[in-house]
This record gives sequence, structure tokens and C-alpha cells, in this order.
Amino acid sequence: MSGSLAVCVFCASSSRIDRRFVDLAAEAGAELARRGHSLVSGGAQVSCMGAVARAARAGGARTVGVIPEGLVDLEISDEENDELIVTPDMRARKGEMDRRSDAFLVLPGGIGTLEELFEIWTARTLGMHDKPIVLLDPVGVYEPLRELMKGLAEHGFTRPGAFDAISWASTVPEAFDLLERSQVRLEATPEDYAEAEL
Repeated sequence: MSGSLAVCVFCASSSRIDRRFVDLAAEAGAELARRGHSLVSGGAQVSCMGAVARAARAGGARTVGVIPEGLVDLEISDEENDELIVTPDMRARKGEMDRRSDAFLVLPGGIGTLEELFEIWTARTLGMHDKPIVLLDPVGVYEPLRELMKGLAEHGFTRPGAFDAISWASTVPEAFDLLERSQVRLEATPEDYAEAEL
């Protein structure tokens, strides 16, 4: 994959996390801008969401924020975005972020980040899109998730091909390299659904 991408970054909005994760988000935003991409994010100015958007803008990238109206005050919407979209709810937020994005970068986060990850991961496994998905995990936050998914595959609950739908990276440059070159298209068949759940 080459050229400019609209990269959707899923990340935390919690103010209680370790500062290194906020710094990681800022590093990702700076690298995104350096490579000439644009950002789609959760539209908040706090924590990792704010850090990735500020760093991207500082590097000259266009940023689009998408935030549900119920979280405008809680997450403090980032009015500095080039475009700020307020949706009626979380489901509409995810749909809008998906629609506007060419690729997905997932940083360490909580249950909201996991919800976003699993929805976009499931859709790619089903062949509903072929946009690259990369988990950036330099300190092993998602290692238990990786082990859980391997166990689900061993028990037949998840198709082994689900692992082909996602890439793992430990550094910011590696993550963007993977986003830019990932062109794998997954093809799901009726037999897949009969043999195993997602």
C-alpha cells in the first residue's frame, strides 16, 4: 500500500494511565504526519486521543475527530481538529470512523479501545473490508489478548485465518511500515462459518 492514508487511531481517553502511553500516542501522531498521512480519531482532547491529534497537527497532518454527543463534555471535544464530527451515539461514532479511514492503528487502551478493535477485526475476518489493522504494543499490554485468541482458535471458536487479519508491532516506525504495505485480502467462505465461530 502506498500514498497518503487516512489512519484511524484507536486509543485511550483515560487520564489515569501511565504517561509513557500518552507519549507513545504523541510519537504515533508525529510519525503519521511525517509520512504524509491524515488522522481519524475519537475527537477528544484528553489523554492519548488528544496527544495523537496534537502531534499530528503539529507535523502538518489533517485531523478529523469523531465524538458522540454524550461524551463531548466528559472527554472534552478537541475543537482544534480540522473537522469535528459529533455523532448521536457510540455506534454511529465507530461507523463514521470506519467510513473515513483507510487503515487502523490500535494503541494500548481500555474496554472502549478493545470494543473498537474487535469490531473492525471481526469485519475484516468476515471479508467485509480489507483495510490493514496494526496493534502497536511496545510493552506487552496486549500479550494476554494474543494468548486468549490463540486459545480460542485451538478450541475451534475462532478461525486460524483471523490472525492473518491483524499485525502486531512493537515500535511506531514498524507499525506504520506494516500499515503502508499490508494489502492482504481475506476471503471468507460458507464453510468457515459452519466450522467455527469468530
